[in-house]
Amino acid sequence: MTGDTGSAVALQISGMTCSACATQIEKRLSSLDGVTATVNYATERATVTGMTSSEAIDAVRRTGYSAARAGDVDPAALAASRITGLRRRLIVATLLTLPLMDVGLVLALAPGLRFPGWDWMLVILALPVVAWCAWPFHRAMWANLRHGITSMDTLVSLGVLASFGWTVISMLVAPADAEGYWLGYGITPAGADTLYLDVAAGVTCFLLAGRYFEAKAKRTARSVLDALGQLAATSARLLVDGVETTVPVSRLREGDLFVVLASETVPADGAVTQGTSSVDSSMMTGEPVPVDVSAGDRVTGGTVNLTGRIVVRATAVGEESQLAQMAAMADQAQARKANVSRLVDRVVGVFVPVVLGIVVVTVAGWWIGGGGLRHALSAGLSVLVIACPCALGLATPTAMMVGVGRGGRLGILIKGPDALEATGRVDTVVLDKTGTVTTGRMRVVERTCVDGADIDPIHGLAASLESASTHPIAAAVVESCPVPVPACSDVRTVSGGGLRGTVEGRAVVLGSPRFLGDEGLLLPPDLLRAVEDGASAAMTPVVVGVDGQAAAVLSLADTIRPEAPQVVAELSRMGLRTVLLSGDSQTAARKVGDRLGCDEVLAEVMPAHKAEVIEGLRAEGHRVAMVGDGINDAAALAAADLGLALVTGTDIAMRSADIICVRHHLGVVPDAIRLARRTRRIIRGNLVWAFAYNIAAIPIAAAGLLNPLISGLAMSLSSLLVVTNSLRLRNFK
Repeated sequence: MTGDTGSAVALQISGMTCSACATQIEKRLSSLDGVTATVNYATERATVTGMTSSEAIDAVRRTGYSAARAGDVDPAALAASRITGLRRRLIVATLLTLPLMDVGLVLALAPGLRFPGWDWMLVILALPVVAWCAWPFHRAMWANLRHGITSMDTLVSLGVLASFGWTVISMLVAPADAEGYWLGYGITPAGADTLYLDVAAGVTCFLLAGRYFEAKAKRTARSVLDALGQLAATSARLLVDGVETTVPVSRLREGDLFVVLASETVPADGAVTQGTSSVDSSMMTGEPVPVDVSAGDRVTGGTVNLTGRIVVRATAVGEESQLAQMAAMADQAQARKANVSRLVDRVVGVFVPVVLGIVVVTVAGWWIGGGGLRHALSAGLSVLVIACPCALGLATPTAMMVGVGRGGRLGILIKGPDALEATGRVDTVVLDKTGTVTTGRMRVVERTCVDGADIDPIHGLAASLESASTHPIAAAVVESCPVPVPACSDVRTVSGGGLRGTVEGRAVVLGSPRFLGDEGLLLPPDLLRAVEDGASAAMTPVVVGVDGQAAAVLSLADTIRPEAPQVVAELSRMGLRTVLLSGDSQTAARKVGDRLGCDEVLAEVMPAHKAEVIEGLRAEGHRVAMVGDGINDAAALAAADLGLALVTGTDIAMRSADIICVRHHLGVVPDAIRLARRTRRIIRGNLVWAFAYNIAAIPIAAAGLLNPLISGLAMSLSSLLVVTNSLRLRNFK
């Protein structure tokens, strides 16, 4: 090895068709001296240590796949290109396969319509399907055979080529007689020569459809990391000796001073040194209330400065920032889940070599036993055709398509097989509080007036001032006002987090308790008690002063969704343990948990530690489903065995999840779990049938009791049964 090999090299891999390919690349790289490698099939990325990037790329290419440095390619563009290619092949295969089958059927039912060369016309229709549409299977088979391994692509390719090749050979050696045709297959009176063109084209068409839908689902696996990267600022206002200079974020270093203006994204983690402002941290914390910051307060990269100008000293930049660490956690969590091998891939590793061995033994046995070469080849082709894993390949994608379609009507999107596999094992559901079991919007929930006076007029004065502000708290105060909002004048935003103005000739001021204290307004005992009680319940107080006296306290809080208690009860009836996850104090979180009926409450959990909580539950032996909606939930959603994101949440949270709930009702969560479990049972039933069919049919074909015609029909019927079984999901309620 040459060059610096001490750090990890990230590669983007292309050409993998199943998790067996990823396993093969990983084994080949790790077998080299001093090299360790992990390959993520879902994101098509490899992490290699002990080699330079050029050496790692060459090693991957020698394995039969393509690679490039992760930073030099656009994974989304690669995925889109692959999906486009599969879609084109699928369209061409469908357009040619349908007339191929129709013409064969018509000529079989009406022999008088046959014309000279009609069989060669069918060959011309099938040739593009076999040669171009099925090329991904042929290419994968050849790449695998070069390294002495087999996969499902091996059987698919051999089955397609054998069906087509045997048809052409039969037509050249012994052209089919006009007699003995059945359902489009030409059989000579001796029964040896058969057309299997619809077998070759049908297998290609079916499996291309499965590969296409799988590629679309897999494309989402990497998108969460791209979305996280898009949150980060690309430039910063570096402050040196009082002079501001706009520089790329990569130029920032720990200890640098930078300026953030209103509406700009904070470029790095740091501490405020000058200025006051409100910062929208909802994308990182999930909390709907902007945070007021001033000198000494900390801000996080990726959050948005809402109001004033602040000067910040950088404390963590680049890969050390909280946003970058969240992206890394999501990447690691997704890699863990993507490495779980699918049942089909595990079985095919044994199934394919065994079938090929049976084909060889069948041909040799019949030929040596005196059955003749034609009969021996016919029996061998029967085994290959009947074992061609069409039903096996359709078992998962057809049920997925029907399940996802039904889920779409119910407001549920299931992303892939990993979600289905996880639902069967889940025993614990973790519910994020803010924006998930709560509405995510602030509302005035308690009002306290001095000496028990009428609160409505004071609320009206406060709403008048707040109507001049765009702050989320201001909107909540205005929306909840029970009286007409009077006009105001001379409204000014005061540094420190408050408003001052004139309403109906009265001087009105409002803001936080600290702000009113700075303004010289002392809170009487009843208002002070309201502030303290609200703080213990995680409420946000807005104190209103009128004509130089503190007059009232409006306490705001995020409210519980009306359907949340019923949903928690339903999850419990399904045998699932419910856990409420919150960043609030123990007292506040416990109040919400008790109202919901949750089995456990985990409070005071910082956003960056949510994934650690999930991993802790998993370490205790629990299979965990996480329900969330915010960017701060992204790593936890990815770390859980099953992630469910609500559509009311951020795009990045939905990209991290396994199941997306797009119906605007929390009741979609138990529905999603039930649908996923039902789809999983259908898939398992399909797989059981596909394996049982092969186990029963292969010995019959090897015994010479089936000709390739009957084998092709049986293979088609097995596929039809799998599709029919999958269609049962349309009746899910």
